[in-house]
Amino acid sequence: MRGRVALWILLGCNAALTAMLLYFGSLMPESIPGIAHRLLPPGSSKSYKTNVVVRRQNFVWNQIESDDYATYIANLREIGCPEPTIRDIIVADVNQLFARRRATEVATAEQQWWKSEPDPEVAESAAEKLKTLERERRSLLSALLGPAWESSYYPYPTYPNSPPLDGPILGALSPEVKQAVHTIENRSQERRQAYLDAMRKEGKEPDPIELAKLRQQTRNELAQVLDGGKLEEYVLRYSNNANALRGELHGLTTTAEEFRSLFRITDPLDQQIQLLAGSADPADVKRRQELEQQRDTSIRQALGTDRYQQYKLMQDPVYREAQTVAQQVGANSERVLALYEINRVTEQERQRIRNDETLTAEQRTQALEEVSAAQTTSLRRLLGEEAYQRYLNSQKR
Repeated sequence: MRGRVALWILLGCNAALTAMLLYFGSLMPESIPGIAHRLLPPGSSKSYKTNVVVRRQNFVWNQIESDDYATYIANLREIGCPEPTIRDIIVADVNQLFARRRATEVATAEQQWWKSEPDPEVAESAAEKLKTLERERRSLLSALLGPAWESSYYPYPTYPNSPPLDGPILGALSPEVKQAVHTIENRSQERRQAYLDAMRKEGKEPDPIELAKLRQQTRNELAQVLDGGKLEEYVLRYSNNANALRGELHGLTTTAEEFRSLFRITDPLDQQIQLLAGSADPADVKRRQELEQQRDTSIRQALGTDRYQQYKLMQDPVYREAQTVAQQVGANSERVLALYEINRVTEQERQRIRNDETLTAEQRTQALEEVSAAQTTSLRRLLGEEAYQRYLNSQKR
């Protein structure tokens, strides 16, 4: 019944069955042919007759198991399993059933690996679905076992420090494969932490190339337990390269297939680039630049001219700040680019003034003040007085 392990029943019922056999064996050993000899007084030839007959039976677990929980419980009671053991068996089985339902039926925001930011509506829907499943689980157990089941521990998630293996692909993995994946991830975290601790102890900065090699080792191990489609689903959700790509695409709406296509293009290039990171060797530097150019060209071809321009803008922290400001003050999206240009030109002018060694400290201070005043005038004109005041308040937080 849904992967139930017979060991639970053995542990609970073995003691009761053994006690019965020992009891009858100690009282009437002569009643069990082939196992014990009859005990007769010395010199006695009298035979004693008993009405107790122990019949050998073939005991198989599938005669007890049933897809109907009520029947299953009745079968367990019929063979003499103690009530606490029955409770533990049923609670464990129901928990396993609902753990699989959570993993396969609930669409969480984390499963939408192609989005740079979680969808709040999906997250809310997932939370409600989880609550509904939990109510169903508790109701079923209460109907089957009464309130006593409440004393049983219900762990979820089973591996709180590991990525959740849920969704239509990863959620359907067998318990054995899930266990193997969690073992690999735990071993990977231990290796990485051991390396970081060693570098800290030596007073050195972690080598990005060594970190890249550790990540590659983990992916190679995962490939041994996850076939192509399942491995791709896993790295799309949890790999460093996928997380970095989501960050790059922040603010740019993509579909699942578009993100998958971009990842297939960039992931192999990123792995090569990371293995050359930090190297000062001229050949490595040249090769890294070639790979980076190839990556950028591939993204431009995949996105098209207009979306590529938007993509490049999103790489600029000043543009992202402009987006945030526009949202805070309630400015429409059309003003984001103008806001960005004002802040970009202002920052460039500030950097020029700071780097101008011909200016005295007093002249530099005055020039910076003039640049700030020009920025203020431009922002007031662009946003309007009311929105500009909201902008000032947002900068004070």
